[in-house]
Amino acid sequence: MKKNRSFFVTGTDTEVGKTLVSGALILKLRQLGLQVAGFKPVVAGTYLDDSGNKLNEDLETLRMAAGPLSFELTLCPYVLDQPVAPHIAAYTQAIELESVHIQEAFQKIYSQFDAVVVEGAGGFLVPLNDHDDLGDIAQTMGLPIILVVGMRLGCINHALLTCEALQSRHLPIAGWVANTLFDEMPLINKNILALKNRISAPFLGLIPTLPKHLQKFANAPYSLEALEFAAQHLNLPR
Repeated sequence: MKKNRSFFVTGTDTEVGKTLVSGALILKLRQLGLQVAGFKPVVAGTYLDDSGNKLNEDLETLRMAAGPLSFELTLCPYVLDQPVAPHIAAYTQAIELESVHIQEAFQKIYSQFDAVVVEGAGGFLVPLNDHDDLGDIAQTMGLPIILVVGMRLGCINHALLTCEALQSRHLPIAGWVANTLFDEMPLINKNILALKNRISAPFLGLIPTLPKHLQKFANAPYSLEALEFAAQHLNLPR
């Protein structure tokens, strides 16, 4: 039962709304009375808060969505400073990203919660080291995949290529989400229809552009209100 309520969220690219969708999914799952945690295998990019603490905006969003139980947990085993591809950021810090360490950190959280929402970094095949990529991590975890499609020019090709990559690894696609981003693309409904006709997985919803007062600043987490807005337009997989 737990496995059916845990998901791995990947995207068609970086900056397509994986964190927004992941946070909204956590809220939806919590509404079912479940204890839910977020998890990221790796993050790249940190900022300092007013107290000088080094934080990552994605992790702080997931932590806020999950609530008090997650504040003392390690939601990510590798927090890298530079906002670049993880394997490059790790190289600049003389760190080796190890798949085994990621899996151990995930299993520790997975054993403590009713459900875990794992958010990938960048796209599905982002490298971790010379041998492994995030697709390998998702394959080992074996969780149903939720694909976030950033609705912009080129999204149909990116979405279908990602679906092929998922299917080649025999990963179940629980559903896909269309995220409108900052500017609504022309003929967005026709693009969504094209994807519906080509992706066999369920369509879980279209998240409109966030109202201006809910749009986040750079190096800042989403607000709880922004996650609640997204959750209103999102359906959980059956």
